[in-house]
Amino acid sequence: MDVLPDWLPELIYLNDYGGDWSQYFDEVYRLFCVDFVDDKPLFRGLRLGLKRHPEYAGKSATFWHMISEGSEESERTPDLRRCERITWPRAHIENDADSRLKIWVEKRGPDKRVHIWHEKAEYLVVLNKRKDYILPWTAYTVERSHEKVKLNKRWERNKLEEL
Repeated sequence: MDVLPDWLPELIYLNDYGGDWSQYFDEVYRLFCVDFVDDKPLFRGLRLGLKRHPEYAGKSATFWHMISEGSEESERTPDLRRCERITWPRAHIENDADSRLKIWVEKRGPDKRVHIWHEKAEYLVVLNKRKDYILPWTAYTVERSHEKVKLNKRWERNKLEEL
């Protein structure tokens, strides 16, 4: 049986905070700030910024995209699976040389989206390349078989695309 890499942080569970959503949410946000505000990581030599707007409750759009789901920006809802993994995006970004990660670039309009797919962990991190920096865009679990098949096809099709 494959094990997850030792660089992958432990999950942060709501139960560890007595089921208190407010306390848990504050900790999830604090951990996000540790990883992306207080100390910005690099991805292949490019500095990471944050998509600040639209802000909700004084928190950046990047944060909301990493912990919530929904197609309508103003109606996104928190997703516990995303919250539990709030420390995973940075770990994936900083360990991009790990051969277990499938990394590819796709053009989306004028943007280049970098995908970091950890199939065994069922986790995808998406970055958005700008001119001289990169934005963490979103990150989420991928559990459905058909979604995994799609991601693997996209990786096969785009894996040679340069950043």
